[in-house]
Amino acid sequence: MAPGLDSTKEELHAYEEPFLARGMATLAIDGPGQGEAEYDIPICGDYERAARAVCDWIEDRDDLDARRIAIWGVSLGGYYAPRAAAYEKRIKACIALSGPYEWEKIWDGLPELTRETFRVRSHSASDADAKQKARALTMVEAAPRIRCPIFVVTGRQDRLVPASHAEQLARSVAGPVELMVVEDGGHNANNRPYRYRSRTADWLAAQFGLPKL
Repeated sequence: MAPGLDSTKEELHAYEEPFLARGMATLAIDGPGQGEAEYDIPICGDYERAARAVCDWIEDRDDLDARRIAIWGVSLGGYYAPRAAAYEKRIKACIALSGPYEWEKIWDGLPELTRETFRVRSHSASDADAKQKARALTMVEAAPRIRCPIFVVTGRQDRLVPASHAEQLARSVAGPVELMVVEDGGHNANNRPYRYRSRTADWLAAQFGLPKL
């Protein structure tokens, strides 16, 4: 489970609970530029490197099923998750919440605090440098490589990442896709969590042959 730009692995408990309730193990991580990792490893566009390390770790354990690995991401993590699924083929399903399709395309309209957070966590010297690095966070080439099932969630009232980015991702993937637009939802549809959290957990359970609640 991949957190967003200014969140950490410790904040994902509420998101994890529906999956745990259905018998799925969860692993929340701080990837490049996130949480504990931000001080040593800058944000990167190729989040599949972090996903590869996690998949390697899972394969080394005898208490987890490495044949049924999914990735979930929220906000900027909603970019990281499908990006990883495009290139790390051990990932068999993906859930993406409110991620950007092209981060640089919405850069100028982002709140100043969001841009500054990205600048710091990408280890950029200036706003211009950060905007240049933001160009690496793009799904243009990656999305058509996604062949595993993917569930995309967005809020129509999202003022940070427009819902059109989720719609573009859903149109661009090569594999099975389910798009859920919460019409009165904001960023991550977190003002309407009951609309999607159980549904995405049931969807993932179905992908892996587990019972729904």
